Amino acid sequence: MDAVLPSPKLVKRQRGEKHHKALPYRQIPQFMANLREQEGIAALALEFLILNANRTSEVLLAKWSEVEGDLWIIPGDRMKAKKEHRVPLCCRSLEILSVAKSFSLANSYIFSSRDKPLSNMSMTAVLKRMNVDATVHGFRSVFRDWVAEETEHSPEVAEMALAHTIPSKTEAAYRRGDLLDRRRRLMNDWQAYCKSEPSKCVIQIKAA
Repeated sequence: MDAVLPSPKLVKRQRGEKHHKALPYRQIPQFMANLREQEGIAALALEFLILNANRTSEVLLAKWSEVEGDLWIIPGDRMKAKKEHRVPLCCRSLEILSVAKSFSLANSYIFSSRDKPLSNMSMTAVLKRMNVDATVHGFRSVFRDWVAEETEHSPEVAEMALAHTIPSKTEAAYRRGDLLDRRRRLMNDWQAYCKSEPSKCVIQIKAA
C-alpha cells in the first residue's frame, strides 16, 4: 500500500505547520533586479539562496571548503534529510562567491561577519529594508511554482533541487543518483528567468 497511496504527511496538515509568505513567481525578475542594487553581504546571501533554492541554514553555514569548482557540496549533517546534497552553481552564483570573498577574506564561512555566520534574521532584514512582504523560506515555494507553471522540467528534478525527502520508501530504495546534470540545466534556466527583463504589463490589484 505504501507504493500506491501517498504519504499521510502529504495529505494531512502537520501540527504547527504554517505557510510561508511568498511572492508570485512573475514578480521575481523585478525583485531580483532590485535585490542586486542592495549593498552588503546579507543581500548577496539572499540572492545566492534564491538562485539555488536553499534553506536559510544551508546558506548561513556554508563554508569555502565545501565549494569545488562550480559545485557546492553540503555535508549531510547540515541537511534536513541528513544526506549530502550537491548543488550545481550557475554563473551568477559563482559571481556572488567572487564578490563575497572581499567581505570574508580569511574567513571559513562564505557569508560571514568576523568569521562568524550571519544571524538568522540578516536576510529577513534585507526583505524588510526592501519593503517586501515575504519570508526567506518562501522563495523555495516561488521556485517550485515557477518550475510547475513555466517549464517542462520534471517534478522529480525540482524536488531533488529542493533536497526534499522522497516520501515513498519504495521509490527511495530504487533512486540511486541525484540527477545532477538535469538539475544543472534546471538551475541555469532558473538563473535566466531571475535575470530576465521584468514584465511591464503586470498590474497589481490591491484589495480595497
